[in-house]
Amino acid sequence: MACGKHKLAPYVSPKKTIEGSIGGTLAAVVAMGLYVLVMDRGFDFYLELVPMLIFGLLGALAGQIGDLSLSVIKREVGIKDYGKLFPGHGGVWDRFDSILFAAPLFELIYLHILP
Repeated sequence: MACGKHKLAPYVSPKKTIEGSIGGTLAAVVAMGLYVLVMDRGFDFYLELVPMLIFGLLGALAGQIGDLSLSVIKREVGIKDYGKLFPGHGGVWDRFDSILFAAPLFELIYLHILP
């Protein structure tokens, strides 16, 4: 939050910033690159780097769209947070908002595009 100055979607999610969105997306791509490296060097399991980086990019973008989409729905029905278990994070169910969009994308890629 200290680095983010430009709001991503102020009505939907006032604390999300463009800088945070870009940072999260880059972190996902870097994490996927590290995953490829660990799988190759640590487990002798080769993965193509570029498709996996694209996979990380698409997953991050789908997750952000899912998070914002569910935020719209919650705002429309008057729910701010699902709980207080994770202070500042909106609750346990908020952890699944991004998965609701990313999981079907991964299923599509794994079962229909990759084979």
